[in-house]
Amino acid sequence: MRYLVTGGAGFIGSHLVEALAARGDQVLVLDDLSTGERRNVEHLLPSGSVELVEGSIMDAALTDDCVQRVDACFHLASAVGVQLVVSRPLDTLLCNVRGTDNVISAAARHGRRLLYTSTSEVYGKNSAGSLSEDSDRILGSPFKARWGYAIAKAFGEALSHSYSRETGAEIVVARLFNTVGPRQKGAYGMVLPRFVQQALAGDDLTVYGNGTQSRCFIHVADTLHALLLLVESDEALGNVYNVGSSMEVPIIELAARVIERTGSGSRVQLVAYEDAYGEGFEELGRRKPDTTELERLTGWQPSRSLDETIDDVIAYTRGDADAPSARVEIAS
Repeated sequence: MRYLVTGGAGFIGSHLVEALAARGDQVLVLDDLSTGERRNVEHLLPSGSVELVEGSIMDAALTDDCVQRVDACFHLASAVGVQLVVSRPLDTLLCNVRGTDNVISAAARHGRRLLYTSTSEVYGKNSAGSLSEDSDRILGSPFKARWGYAIAKAFGEALSHSYSRETGAEIVVARLFNTVGPRQKGAYGMVLPRFVQQALAGDDLTVYGNGTQSRCFIHVADTLHALLLLVESDEALGNVYNVGSSMEVPIIELAARVIERTGSGSRVQLVAYEDAYGEGFEELGRRKPDTTELERLTGWQPSRSLDETIDDVIAYTRGDADAPSARVEIAS
């Protein structure tokens, strides 16, 4: 198979490109390197099985050409991270609406199967226990920057569903919950790599709010395993599936675990949300996925514990992008 991976030089995308190349597939990467890095895939280019096109999904003609050259597509290119979303709301909206429209419409036009990666952010402020795929969305004001990202990603889901229903396009949506692991950056508000960087530097770990808000973190290898299963499943087409872990942890406890596992002398410092993101920022208490549908369809289960995931991020951060800790092994 020949696959297109948009955003393939980014955190999740580069690991996906490695996994596809390792099993013998040809991979075309489309990435503007705005948040991804060439070094994440550069070691794969000499083999001839991976090609990197430096360009944007905002370029409709380029996107169409890339889609036409492959058998199937993974659409991961996106503006991501709370810090980036809040500081650059216009880029967030345009990339996740116009860019996604370019990718999805090209896939439908050329008859290419597409997996679209969405996000748990589409649920907004809904914190009511385990969230299933049809749980209600509770969003704040569209004038608050955080919810622009949720609106834009939900547009991509609705567009995927509409193309599937009206044209028969082969599209499946994977709704990701807090994927973490090697190569993820803390610069855009990603909490685990930021905590690890702070702990290794001996700095205080900055926890926003009171730290009781909880999340479920999943290792990137487990997320990729789910994506590969979904793109190859005919039964998955036209549907959306939650991809995440049920291991829920308060953020202040995550900070404590990072301090323990790094052996750091750092302490936890609480920082008000308005100091971190500006006045009017809205946070939610918890976000936990119900992955029953994914498990029923594919038999998928997460294989890494939270502590194993933290250890992988620590090992990567202590080394460099070319270290073995930068690469992950996907479950078969």
